[in-house]
Amino acid sequence: MKIKYPDYNRSIANLACSVLKYYGIEPPNPTLPQADMLLNKPYKNVVVILLDGMGVSSVEKHLSENGFFRQHLITKYSSTFPSTTVAATTSMDSGLFPNQSAWLGWTGYFEELDRNIVYFFGTDGDTGEQLDINAAWTYVPYENIRDRISKRGVTTHYLAKFWGERPQTYSELCQNIKKHCLEPNRTYIYAYWDEPDCTMHNRGVDGDEIKQLLTDMEKTTEQLVSDLHDTLLIVTADHGHINVKNKLLTDYDDLTECLVRMPSMEPRAVNFFVKQGMKARFISAFDEHFGDEFILLTKEELLSKQLLGSGQDHPKLEKMLGDFLAIAVGDTEIVNTESKFKGSHAGLTEDEMTIPLIAISK
Repeated sequence: MKIKYPDYNRSIANLACSVLKYYGIEPPNPTLPQADMLLNKPYKNVVVILLDGMGVSSVEKHLSENGFFRQHLITKYSSTFPSTTVAATTSMDSGLFPNQSAWLGWTGYFEELDRNIVYFFGTDGDTGEQLDINAAWTYVPYENIRDRISKRGVTTHYLAKFWGERPQTYSELCQNIKKHCLEPNRTYIYAYWDEPDCTMHNRGVDGDEIKQLLTDMEKTTEQLVSDLHDTLLIVTADHGHINVKNKLLTDYDDLTECLVRMPSMEPRAVNFFVKQGMKARFISAFDEHFGDEFILLTKEELLSKQLLGSGQDHPKLEKMLGDFLAIAVGDTEIVNTESKFKGSHAGLTEDEMTIPLIAISK
């Protein structure tokens, strides 16, 4: 599989920085040139719809080149690394790279609790226990761009199935966008939808079901645009998807006996804490079992290569990272518990890392 490294001058974080710049706010990182060109005149409404998992590879595989999305494809650009929802949507919501936000993957190791914690839910990633605090918002909070924009007198809305107005269908989400765009105030809207990611995890990236899902969302978006005025609509994704095979870590005793705790982050970006004096043994065992499917980097190598981003690292990042990060470059993922996922992401393949910037100006 072709490897694609993150481009932190042309990434989803840079799109967020372009939005900040448009509203006269100093962004934390460089802006995205193609987005700056789109945002070169005043609009009453700016809308960003993020379709989780809709990478360029799926758009090109399932949608007609004469269809609405591909006809309005401005450029192909980069997800974050890891190419996963926690890292990439946080970058879209903040303008920060993962190294700056310390929002890294599905689970993160929090030294304060000595646990792997699910960022979004605040649960123990190994036991499922619900904790009394949300570790992510307690120890690695960030200011979202909506709050920064609202301080400039712009009305902002965040639309998602699990937040605020809680639309339960994509059609309802688009209806809510239309409603807010018709309001008299100048408005910035960020809308998140959890498809096609959910279906791809369960069904894989191929097949008629995925094609129909993407086609339906494309048609619904096209109808939304026909009803808008004085609006820039941007459609993008956080990452792409590939078909995967799952391998259970606990099947490899020579690896698990080297570990301080179960790994964190993602099954395709696996964060390992290794017992003192066992690093050489761990490297040997990992290379034997997974050397063809993963790149194994030390913490120092990971940071020096700036795969998580450039600029100032978050002060808690170093403690959250283990001794090694295993990065998927094939179609394998390493899971802590049994998984039935057929599609996944977070690795460095081109299909996972390349996302679309689709834009329509009305």
